[in-house]
Amino acid sequence: MSQGDERGYGGSEPGGRSDDAYSTLGGTRQTRTRMHRSGEDPDGYGRRPTRNSRSLVMIVGVVVLLIAAIAFANQGGGDNGGTGKAKKPDAAGVGPTTATGTKPVQGKNGTIAYGFAHDEQGAQSAAANYAVALVSADILKPDRRAQIVQQIFIAERAGELDAKFNQAYDQSFLDKIGLDADGNAAPGLTYVSRTAPLGTKTVAYSDATTTIEVWCTGVFGTAGIGSTNPVSNDWFTMSLKLQWTGDDWKVDSFAQKDGPAPVNTDRTASNADEIARAVEEYGGFTYAR
Repeated sequence: MSQGDERGYGGSEPGGRSDDAYSTLGGTRQTRTRMHRSGEDPDGYGRRPTRNSRSLVMIVGVVVLLIAAIAFANQGGGDNGGTGKAKKPDAAGVGPTTATGTKPVQGKNGTIAYGFAHDEQGAQSAAANYAVALVSADILKPDRRAQIVQQIFIAERAGELDAKFNQAYDQSFLDKIGLDADGNAAPGLTYVSRTAPLGTKTVAYSDATTTIEVWCTGVFGTAGIGSTNPVSNDWFTMSLKLQWTGDDWKVDSFAQKDGPAPVNTDRTASNADEIARAVEEYGGFTYAR
């Protein structure tokens, strides 16, 4: 699970998960359905008769018409003005998150993007990138944590939240997950905290403030021989209240809740070395609406 679960900083929702932010949740194994083999007659009626030529011609004709209709629809003659960009969802955030093709940000400050557009799309992109930063491995490193707080929170909240983060991620907490005072794993071990947003939803929007929900999955734990905190995955939704300040979207407060989570598969887990190499070899993304 992500290390920030329900520790009281940033969010306003009481209760929820236990204090052990890295406990492993059990999951129902996905069942497999046995498909009939070729040549089997599942319904007992024998093989169906071969279609006649007239039926085949009709089917081909229908397919050709469908292809023609799809091609005409893709010529850009709809409500999007022929730009080829997806229509913007309505103010209530109804509908799936769709890519627009618009450049999401002006640049990056370290690993965190900045310069988001002053519109709903920009707010959603900001929320997705900030969710990644708030549950990253860097948030457990005191020096890097102070920089993250200054970068993504509004100035009025930065000092207060920095103190709350420091209290939440004290040495007692770091000891539980096998990290030293600087947030580093023991020699031979690799601490993993990688989050991937799956989608965003606008709960409320205005030019000054907005509330965005980000549905996320991620991997969290310590990889390596002898680790007492093995890497596992989690699913959660983060709600971020943003303000437009200093020509960018910044976080005023945030909260987190479990799920929605899919059924676990029966895929064999990778060993600790594979996980550690993956974290080192695969970089992160700048997330955009």
